[in-house]
Formats: sequence, C-alpha cells, structure tokens
Amino acid sequence: MSELITADLVDLDLSAETKEAAARSLAERMRDLGRVTDLDGFLADVAAREAQMPTGLDGGIGIPHCRSAHVTEPTLAFGRSAAGIDFGAPDGPADLIFLIAAPTGGDADHLSILSALARHLMDPEFTSALRAAEEPGAAAALIRGDEPGPSVDGEAEPVNGGAEAAPEAGEEPASVPAEATEADARPFRIVAVTSCPTGIAHTYMAAEALESAARAAGVEMVVETQGSAGFVKLDPAVVAAADGVIFAHDVEVRDKDRFAGLPTVDVAVKAGINRPAALIAEVRAKAARNERASPAAPMDAGAESGDGFATRLRAWLMTGVSHMVPFVAAGGLLIALAFALGGYGINKAPSVADHFAWTESASWAALLFQTGGAAFAFLVPVLAGFIAYGMADRPGLVPGFVGGSIALTVDAGFLGGLIAGLLAGAVVMAVQRLNVPAVLRGMMPVVVIPLLSSAAVGFLMFLVVGKPVAALQKALTDWLGGLSGTNAVILGTLLGLLMAADLGGPLNKVAYAFAVGGLADPNEGSLKVMAAVMAAGMVPPLAMALATTVRGRLFTASERENGKAAWVLGASFITEGAIPFAAADPLRVIPSAMAGGAVTGALSMAFGCTLRAPHGGVFVVPLIGSPFLYLLAVAAGTLVSAAAVLLLKGLRRPAPPKAAVAAEDGDPVAVAV
Repeated sequence: MSELITADLVDLDLSAETKEAAARSLAERMRDLGRVTDLDGFLADVAAREAQMPTGLDGGIGIPHCRSAHVTEPTLAFGRSAAGIDFGAPDGPADLIFLIAAPTGGDADHLSILSALARHLMDPEFTSALRAAEEPGAAAALIRGDEPGPSVDGEAEPVNGGAEAAPEAGEEPASVPAEATEADARPFRIVAVTSCPTGIAHTYMAAEALESAARAAGVEMVVETQGSAGFVKLDPAVVAAADGVIFAHDVEVRDKDRFAGLPTVDVAVKAGINRPAALIAEVRAKAARNERASPAAPMDAGAESGDGFATRLRAWLMTGVSHMVPFVAAGGLLIALAFALGGYGINKAPSVADHFAWTESASWAALLFQTGGAAFAFLVPVLAGFIAYGMADRPGLVPGFVGGSIALTVDAGFLGGLIAGLLAGAVVMAVQRLNVPAVLRGMMPVVVIPLLSSAAVGFLMFLVVGKPVAALQKALTDWLGGLSGTNAVILGTLLGLLMAADLGGPLNKVAYAFAVGGLADPNEGSLKVMAAVMAAGMVPPLAMALATTVRGRLFTASERENGKAAWVLGASFITEGAIPFAAADPLRVIPSAMAGGAVTGALSMAFGCTLRAPHGGVFVVPLIGSPFLYLLAVAAGTLVSAAAVLLLKGLRRPAPPKAAVAAEDGDPVAVAV
C-alpha cells in the first residue's frame, strides 16, 4: 500500500490565486505520480463537491476533497500559500490547503487515515507545526505521523467522548460509563451524529470539535460518525440516557428515528466544526425548556433554517416521485411488452394463476400484463408513502401507504396519492410534537404514531377529501382524452421545456410525474403526453453528443469523452447525460436544450404519437404509435439544440493564448467565459 502523502505531493510555496487553480496545481502532482488517471475528470468531481458546500474552515484551512472514479488510491496533497486562497471560510482565506482524493471503492484502512487527519486539523499544535515546516519531506512526515507531534497512524481517533476509539465492526458499541450511572450530580449527556456528502473530512472534524467543546463544558458527549468507512450505531442505552441530541450533517442521518423525542439541534456539518460550543449550549437550553421535538425528516436534512415552505414541499414531492419511478418503469414496460406480444385485448385475459399454456404466446403476454399490473398497483401507494417519509421519516410510511391505497379505492388516482402523502406526513409531524413521558418514547414510532396517523388519514381520505379529488382526477383524465390540435401542441411545448430545463431535476420530474400519472388510467391523450415527455427528455444528451462530434474543438477533452457516453444515455431516455455540459456552461447549454425539447414535444403531440411504456428510449420504439414520426420529432429537436449550443459557444470571445489549454489530441480548447 503506497504512502498517503510523500514529499512530491507537498508544495510549500503554492502560488495559485484561486481555489480552482490550487486544486489543479495539487492534482497535477497526483497525476504525475499515477494516482489520478484523468485530471479534468477528477477536477470536475472536486468542483462538484465544492458546489455542494464550500470546504474552507476557520483557522486558515481549505480542504477540497471528493471520491472519484479517476483516483487509483487514496491520496493527500498539501499546499501552503503565503497570500492565502479563498475557500469560503467565514474568517477569510486559507493558507493550508489539503486536497484529499479517495477512489469510489476506497479501502477502510486508507479512509481511516484520512479520517484521522481530518480530526487532527482541529488541533492548533498540528497546524502550527505545518506552518513552520521548512522542507516538503518534513511536512509530509508530520502529516503521516513519522515525526513527533499529533500522529496520523491509520487508527480512527476516539469518537466516544475521547475515552476510547470507535469499536470495529462486530464489537459491542459504546455503553454508558459506569461513573455516570448515578442519578445524583451526573453531567449533562449529549449524543451526536456527524456526516458529510463524502464521509471523509467534515464528518470527523465535526466530531472532534464537538467532543473538544463538550470536554471544555463538562458535558458527556458520545458521537456517531457516519463516514465512508462505515459506522457503528450508538448503544441504545446511551441514546436512552441522553438529555439531548445534535445532528451535524449534510446527508440523511441513518436510522434517525432512534432519537425521537429528544431535545434536538439539527444543523449543517460545518456548524459542528465552526461553533460546537454554541450547539451544546443550544441543546442544553432546549432541554431546560423541555422542547422535545422529533428529528428532521430525510429530505429536510440539508435544508437551511431559512428555507421556505415551497422549497421543502418540492423536496417532499420529489422523494415520492423518485421512489415511484422504478415501479412505473417495471410495470409500464411489462404492460407495453404484453400489448406488443398479445395485442390490446390482452387486458381481458383470465388470470394466469387459473389458466396458463406454456406454448401459447397469449398466455405469456397475459403473464407480462398481469405482472406489470401488479407492479403498477403500487404506484400511488408508494408515491404517497414516500412523500410522507420525506416529511416525517419512517413513521410516515404506514399512514402514507394506507392513504395511497385509499386513494385508489375511491378513484382519486395520482392526485389523491399526492394529497394522501402530504396529509399523512402532516399528521405524523403533529403527533411527533406531543410531549410524552420518557417511558413511552420507544413505543411512539412502532405503535402510537402508526395507529393514530393511519386512523386520521383514513378518516380524511374516505370522508373529507377523497370524493372531491376523485372528481378532479376524472376531469383531468377527460381533458387529456380530448386533447387535439393547438391545445395539444401547446401542452407538448410546455412539457418539452420542463423536461430540458433542469436535466433531471425537479422541473423535469414534475413533467415526468404528470405523464406517468396518466398511465394509471390511460386514454389517447395521456398516451400522447407520455410520448412527448420521453421524446423531449432524450433530446439534451443527444444534442450534446452531436455537438461534440461536429465541432469538438469547442469542448474540453473531458466533455468530448462525455459526449461519447451521451449518445447511449440520450437514446436510453436518461436526460441527466447532459448535466456535465450544463454544469460547465449553463448559460449556453440549458437554453439550447430547452429550445430543442420544446420543438420535440410540440412535434410529437402534433404528429399524434403515443406511448404506453414510461421509459426505454429508442429501445421501446416498436411500442410507440407512429414510430417514424416520433423519431423525426426527436431528430428535429436534437438538431435544433445542437445548432443552438454550437452557435452560442462559437460567439464567445476567444481566450488569450496563455489561457489556452492544450488537449490531448493537440487541438486548442477554448476557455468558457
């Protein structure tokens, strides 16, 4: 196993002026040692991680990091800047820059070294020694732990209040210290969970900061680090004895319902690093006021306290849609294949459980249809259940599924599922706010919440909102069935714009959810909508692939490689294949994609193309009504988008000669403005 850092990976006179330049300078050292295989691809992954959250920390530290398929082994490069580089820290520029590169399948030993390093960055003596180092070899040795000072020896630092190291897999988790079991004069007890998107740096730095602040405040602190190398759950006895909980995280806390009923402080992971003492004081104040709120729901995990209701609502709805899509894809494709094999009368076939002839194609078609129908029957309950899950975590699943099933019973359909999920989540959140005795907390998620919330949702869906929503659903279905002429073209244009606006994001998912919702009760209009949505969703990646083929010199080497993959992604109806291009040049790529999507959506509707399959791209063309016209619509939109993006990129100012980047094939690559 190679050393994590060597003298060749240290630059004590880093001259870069921006964080992008600093990352490139340090990454080039990794590439020269063969630890990074694709420099541009790796830097794109670093930039994507940086876009999630700035990696600057108080104390003059910048710690850009990511997990990347372009990394051969976990590696650390260190740079020291005299002028300082802005990494977004509240207290100003960073002079110590650590670039951490981890492969997507990094081994636990190396990742534990990175984790220990992240914790040592919270030690002023360690950072002072790095600032005083005079030779690259000495700095590398200090980071590795070869020289006196804070060592980084590959063993995980203590995460249980500083008393002992985190247990390895298979060992017993930490238990309540014996000296703290006396009821009289015991210290205040806090449990905490820290996690970040990559689980490498901020996770462990937040844990170290919280533990240090707890020791200074005379508080008993036990931290669960949910990092890359896995995690060990806190002992249930520790959680039961806790007086409060701190979540410092940027990704969903796993098994969060363990902490239901505890006074809770829920913040981003950087708050755990930058103001741990304030978080401890806040949770103590909540405990003193007996504020026992439930933890935030999964889709609220990354939300800032200032996020509005509309932002949270969108996240809740997307939770339901994202979990529903696999059921739609599986069920819809099976049903479409059944129609292709057995004709449209296959829906009247008897149950294959009662009659199945192995040599008859009609029996196989009936099997596909009935299996697809079984998958489709879960569509609305899954949508409702996971909307409620996004709002209220796992306690929302039961009333959500119950409400979704009732929506089907009263013919409220897709809209009924949306409303049932929101009602279920709201009811559970209300029940979770009840102040219950500590002895009943363990029963709340398993017995009390499912019972009360399911009864309430059943009452609302059967007797209050079910029938009005069913009437609205019928009106929508009738409207789709009667779509023709100008109305159909306008709707196709709008759907095409939505599908290409954010390339797989919320607007794309809204359009897609609208289309697949119509497949639950299909008619001519809803089948046209599905065809227009899939056609428009294929355009952005196909257009980027075509553009990189026609005028590759307008794109970077990495984008040209992405263009090759975009052919397959676009043909498969994976709109996200255009994201790398949009991330690098959004002002040119996104409007171009929207123009092509609008053209394709309008043409598909004008041609009267229909589609029973909710996914599949060109691979389900035999199942499309008017397939040649459908492909013509896709081709037209692709040409429009490709021409637009090439035109816009061709109009930009040429980069100065010194800023030109030489591509691997010798062509100059212009720098986007």
